Amino acid sequence: MSFRDQDEQLPFADRAEAGRILGAKLLTYSGRGDVLALGLPRGGVPVAFEVARMLHVPLDVLVVRKLGTPWEKELAVGAIASGGVEIVDYSIAKEERVPSEVLRQVAATERKELERQELLYRGSRGPLALDGKTVILVDDGIATGSCILAAIAAVRRQAARVVVAVPVAPAAAVRALRSQADEVITVAEPEDFLAVSQWYENFNQISDDEVRQLLASSEGRPRAA
Repeated sequence: MSFRDQDEQLPFADRAEAGRILGAKLLTYSGRGDVLALGLPRGGVPVAFEVARMLHVPLDVLVVRKLGTPWEKELAVGAIASGGVEIVDYSIAKEERVPSEVLRQVAATERKELERQELLYRGSRGPLALDGKTVILVDDGIATGSCILAAIAAVRRQAARVVVAVPVAPAAAVRALRSQADEVITVAEPEDFLAVSQWYENFNQISDDEVRQLLASSEGRPRAA
């Protein structure tokens, strides 16, 4: 039986379709002047673009970088986010025998890439002001939750309310996130979860240029210099 036989919304055709389906679950935030959407690049930006378009709210990026291991880059030991936020799951680091010095080197490398992406996506324009705002954090899915936890920590300092919105995430991760975010909105919360990509028919890699184009064309967002 295919995913779509089990649930007509799964698998998503692509990130744009996922964003439209997700946006329909967020319509209570539509047209509000105190709301903005932040997409986690790269894959979260096409989803966030559709959400922001449907809600008629500004779109920006929040750069988050996964801290993997040198021998398994997709294994998240932690994550860093804009504003100097760094989250490390020391239980995973211990289990995977990642030395502290190696973790510091990985974090330093990812911090340089974070700074590169911020400059590339925004040019000379600073991030949108979050003070007193309801911030909707959008990604294309959640696996371990490290990146979204770093994102929550990054915006919590300023935002009045933090909403996590993702098309798909494992049920266990969603339960954990509900203690960190003010609200968590999903389309699907499967118990049997291997990877975000399994829930998309088209899960092509998103380029930096695609991110820039989506940000530049988003409604209500100042153009980068």
